[in-house]
Amino acid sequence: MSANILRNLYIGLAFSASLLYGCGNNPKQDTGKTQPVAASDSITAIKPEKTATVKNILFFGTSLTAGLGVDPEQAFPALIQAKIDSLSLPYKVINGGLSGETSAAGKGRIDWLLRQQVDIFVLELGANDGLRGLPVKDTEANLQAVIDSVKKKYPNAKLLLAGMQMPPSMGEKYTTEFKNIFPELAKKNHMDLVPFLLQGVGGISRLNQKDGIHPTSEGHRILANNVWMKLKGDL
Repeated sequence: MSANILRNLYIGLAFSASLLYGCGNNPKQDTGKTQPVAASDSITAIKPEKTATVKNILFFGTSLTAGLGVDPEQAFPALIQAKIDSLSLPYKVINGGLSGETSAAGKGRIDWLLRQQVDIFVLELGANDGLRGLPVKDTEANLQAVIDSVKKKYPNAKLLLAGMQMPPSMGEKYTTEFKNIFPELAKKNHMDLVPFLLQGVGGISRLNQKDGIHPTSEGHRILANNVWMKLKGDL
């Protein structure tokens, strides 16, 4: 048999075999090779679970925020974290309280805390200024500088301001001017406002420690509720 005849015969057999394979092969049969899955089947079969992104709530303030004199888990920011956890909300509280903090010191410290993402900012600062009788205009300017730093770094952050008041012993003029700092700043900067953080606690001896200034654990529960009533709308 000539080489040309053998070549033509081989080509013919190979062509016939390819036709048989194309018509008779069942794609669902195991051919020893992994069969590709259609794109639509892949989407149906694999549905990744959506995981909520945890957002940060920074509480920035004085010994009231730090929880001076009580266990850390009894301070009002920690109590708010417990409330958040009970509701399975994706938020983490960061306690940036520091005992003895003045508004001027806070202005110098805020940038360090803003290194981490801040989605909600709670400002509790100014009480130590008032107790020391520092000029109201200086306190207001320092608080505005803190707010400006947060707004510049995190322009989409929600802002909450905790108001403070001074005892009558500081004099009527001073106490009035000091009290007015907080609603004025809140209005100017479009912040939510807790009018008086110590509402229901200040001046009540059984809710304060021996110094008459710092709340007991029971007092902190009231502070937590005062803040929560405003904060919950932002969560």
